[in-house]
Amino acid sequence: MTPPSMSAHLPITPDEIIENALGAADAGASILHLHARNPETGQPDQTPEGFMRFLPQIKDATDAVINLTTGGSPFMKVEERVKPAEILKPEVASLNMGSINFALFHLLDRYKEFKFDWEPEFLAATKDLVFRNSFKDIEYILATCYENNTRFEFECYDIAHLYNLKHFLDRGLVKPPLFIQSVFGILGGIGTHPEDVMHMKRTADRLFGDDYRWSVLGAGASQFRIAAMSAAMGGNVRVGLEDSLWLGPGELAPDNASQVRKMRQVLEGLGFEVATPAEAREILELKGRENVAF
Repeated sequence: MTPPSMSAHLPITPDEIIENALGAADAGASILHLHARNPETGQPDQTPEGFMRFLPQIKDATDAVINLTTGGSPFMKVEERVKPAEILKPEVASLNMGSINFALFHLLDRYKEFKFDWEPEFLAATKDLVFRNSFKDIEYILATCYENNTRFEFECYDIAHLYNLKHFLDRGLVKPPLFIQSVFGILGGIGTHPEDVMHMKRTADRLFGDDYRWSVLGAGASQFRIAAMSAAMGGNVRVGLEDSLWLGPGELAPDNASQVRKMRQVLEGLGFEVATPAEAREILELKGRENVAF
């Protein structure tokens, strides 16, 4: 979702994605959430071939769990977005749990120079964009990947998305333990106030009880603050350049590993240990790396 011109450190080419993924794993990340890009233009590439330019190399070099996006780009159809998870059968795939006004147009006020013509047009177009994830779309992704035994990272950008997930749980279309990723700070979704974080957690507790594992991601400057709140509340955390380009105020993160290292220091300072890939597989009841198709 992030245009390349916003940071020279954003990995674009297969080699850059491999280097960033392995660096994050070495820094302590137990799960690697991956997107593919056109190496020439930096645009999202949601073809299985695009992912296969780096997936085998990453899998061969680390035991970390590999998590593929089904989000891709809000300008793609659901049939295109699900293809990598359908064909490559990862242990984990992300799944947005509802439609939202996914707005990035306000970033045009901060950035005036772009490397590629598509970037400012892309940002401006989000002023009139609904990122479609209808009940039909969600059910299509679930049905398409059902035989893969892929566990989904259910991305919930607002309270209603938790209720959407409860609907699918009640219908028996998803099975616990549910891996819920609460997303804070996207314009169009829930905010970043501590009350927003607590409200999301309280609602998930009420709807799912012991049947879910909670994680958070905070967009932009809120990344580490939201993650620290989650950890203090017993939750898990996600960091990375997809969600925030920053390591600190005015300081661009040089890579994903730097954010993982900083977050690990926060977690260990709170008295927690970072889960190993094997422990993450046990916590989420994953099918194992030997059962993927790459």
